[in-house]
Amino acid sequence: MMTKTQKTLSTTKVSTNYHHGDLYSSLLTTATAMISEGGVEALSLRKLAMHIGVSRTAAYHHFKDKNDLLIAIAAQGFISWKKQAEQIFNHKNLTEREKYQAFVHYYVQFATENSAIYQLMFGGTLWKDKKSPSKLKEVAYPSFQFQVEMTKAWQKKGLLPNSPNTLRLAQVTWATLHGIAQLVIDGIYADASQIDEMCQCAVDLFLVSHK
Repeated sequence: MMTKTQKTLSTTKVSTNYHHGDLYSSLLTTATAMISEGGVEALSLRKLAMHIGVSRTAAYHHFKDKNDLLIAIAAQGFISWKKQAEQIFNHKNLTEREKYQAFVHYYVQFATENSAIYQLMFGGTLWKDKKSPSKLKEVAYPSFQFQVEMTKAWQKKGLLPNSPNTLRLAQVTWATLHGIAQLVIDGIYADASQIDEMCQCAVDLFLVSHK
């Protein structure tokens, strides 16, 4: 039985008549599927062009090299993550506590279900030596800033403590959720069957005294 990623790769249309925007989207979608299936090492612009059915020149027209492609994939991950977080935070049928709980569970679910992309978003491949390109920072930093804004709003509503300050609380929250996700991804002392309990434990620890 084919995996979801394999189906994505096998159903990619082979055509040399792409419109400019269509080819970019197809390259990005297929590259994301390739990474999800085989990791960053499985991806190259040559292999990607073969999967799509275009020349390497066409692929290089959109991405100057593999690193440029990886940046675009990571950026797409941050955009997707932030969009869903915004939907949770602005949900009109949930209480603030339910929103916080949904956000915690969503974060870890997103990370573990998209582990290869998540590790690209937060790992050393693109961020090592603090030399990540500005175009990735322009997408990644607003994602964290949105969490800071959510934290501040929940503090004002009495859901979260006013001390420590908003930035530190947002950082610790992010670090906690990242740690849970990474333990599951790495298979270290945790597995997918424990995600819900760990997430709920995190919610209770942060909110238990501030109901």
